Amino acid sequence: MTQDAYGTRNNSANESTRKYIPPHLRRERRIGEEDKYDRLSFPKSNFTSGSGRNFGRESFRDESRSRTFTDRRTEGRPMKRFPSKENGYRSGFGERGEPNRRQFFNRNNREWKDFTGKERFYADPFKGNENNHFQDEDIEPGTTTGINFDHYDDIPVEISGSDCPDEVLSFDESNLHSRILTNVKLSNYLKPTPVQKNAIPVILNGRDMMACAQTGSGKTAAFLLPTIHNMLKMGGPAPVPEKPLDRGYSKIQFPTTLVLAPTRELAMQIYQEARKFCYCTGIIPCVIYGGINIRIQFESVAKGCDILVATPGRLVDMIERGKISLMNIKFLILDEADRMLDMGFEPQIRQIVERTDMPTTGERQTLMFSATFPKEIQRLASDFLYDYIFLAVGRVGSTTDFILQRLERVEEHEKRDFLLNLIDTVSGLTLIFMQTKRGADELEYFLTRKGYPAISIHGDRSQVEREEALHSFRTGRTPILVATDVAARGLDIPNVTHVVNFDMPTDVDDYVHRIGRTGRAGNSGLATAFLNDNNIGIARSLIDILIESGQEVPIWLEDMAERAQMNARRGGRGRFGGKDFRRENNSRVERKTFNSGRRNDSHMNDHYRNFNNSESVNKDSAWF
Repeated sequence: MTQDAYGTRNNSANESTRKYIPPHLRRERRIGEEDKYDRLSFPKSNFTSGSGRNFGRESFRDESRSRTFTDRRTEGRPMKRFPSKENGYRSGFGERGEPNRRQFFNRNNREWKDFTGKERFYADPFKGNENNHFQDEDIEPGTTTGINFDHYDDIPVEISGSDCPDEVLSFDESNLHSRILTNVKLSNYLKPTPVQKNAIPVILNGRDMMACAQTGSGKTAAFLLPTIHNMLKMGGPAPVPEKPLDRGYSKIQFPTTLVLAPTRELAMQIYQEARKFCYCTGIIPCVIYGGINIRIQFESVAKGCDILVATPGRLVDMIERGKISLMNIKFLILDEADRMLDMGFEPQIRQIVERTDMPTTGERQTLMFSATFPKEIQRLASDFLYDYIFLAVGRVGSTTDFILQRLERVEEHEKRDFLLNLIDTVSGLTLIFMQTKRGADELEYFLTRKGYPAISIHGDRSQVEREEALHSFRTGRTPILVATDVAARGLDIPNVTHVVNFDMPTDVDDYVHRIGRTGRAGNSGLATAFLNDNNIGIARSLIDILIESGQEVPIWLEDMAERAQMNARRGGRGRFGGKDFRRENNSRVERKTFNSGRRNDSHMNDHYRNFNNSESVNKDSAWF
């Protein structure tokens, strides 16, 4: 007896056949003719699903069968049920803290509130996570770097705009949600910094804001903390309009907060901090960026997305593929906004803000944070803001007072030997900046050949390679990192003691951001730059920075600046406009100034002369 292509067991080849069976089903036996639906016999699955028809089992039209999601391996045994919604939650929580979609399917019924006492259903972001490539194993959980608060007492703060709220002096005084205050303590924060003192009340009042602050001043916490508080006040995500006829509509995510960042590393860093502050709130943060398989991010976003951290290019791609809608955005945040607008991201930003279903200016709260905001960029950014408050903390667009800057005149062929002497002299983590990717690879190879543990990072590296390089550098396994500007802006790499500008940038603001990787959070740092006649265009701007920081100007640098033509175009955009440009045209703009006194920095040179013997890092608090 044989089984032919028509599924009939024949004793001879001449016997008639009945119904054709596709090739991939030919091994299956036919069920008797009495079968109402003419089904095929299949091996039983472990699960029965209520979302579609399963071959080989009763139709869902049979009301005698349960339509719920059941496990055949546990049939006949009582299943564990989660507490009801009245007890504060409805289901277990997955890796990122999102509700289990099997029992918590209706996205319009989700709640944001304090889930204290239900921590077992959340992944703890304050402990080491095997999926967190940025976790520093040598640093106490929740702490990324130390803060020297004594250095913040005299930092000048300027705020302008109508009806500016008063600053807060402590986190308890800020009226933040109790769950957020708990997470702040778990993050080892003790007191807010100047940008947090002034930005938190502004954002809590629902005002748009443009904030300029020194690198390492806590801008990330300044916009995340009050934004999460405002989301908790909403109680839950806005209702999503039902469109049952739109295919795939149920898979679209409608985030409430959108954070845009220029680089993958900065986006990942913001996401990790958002996880800490959203702990036990029911708010789900998510991150998307280029460099990895987009299908992986499809799956991640589909699990839930209340706070979306994204790079502009990948976000545009996800919107065009119909995976994300911005119609429910209530809070728009642009971090490192000047770089995104000024260095090529303006078309993507305008497409996201002006040509999607995002609410218009005035219908959402928009925040812009950066370390520099030139006047022309202020005017461009004002298109996205409504009746905003301008906040400037410190001498905006300059370096911090806690960085000792050393400018060395070094010819190109002497740079490598000079660098080796520097590495032998200064201990600790050293970050070396190059202008080109090829130069970064060649310098890494040179240092490795000389016996120095070094690793490089630039745009041609895969995302996994970049994350592994940063992790190795953060933990001290590879204390020398050679990088292009991909790692220059926004990243907080803890405990970097020395930054070397092997190749000087053509833009003075890039120089400011590069050396801002050291001297973080009020701690001291050292920055060394190699200059020669190839950098004559930036000499005058460097002199201005040194004067503003109260540091010595080399005579040879003054000679270099004098040799530059007075009317020649200087490298980059020039110095930052540290004032609210609206005051130039409207004297009625309200202005407040705090802590405008300057402390005596005459001891700076003596302090840094013994740089390697400087005070240890204070780890009483955490920083981004």
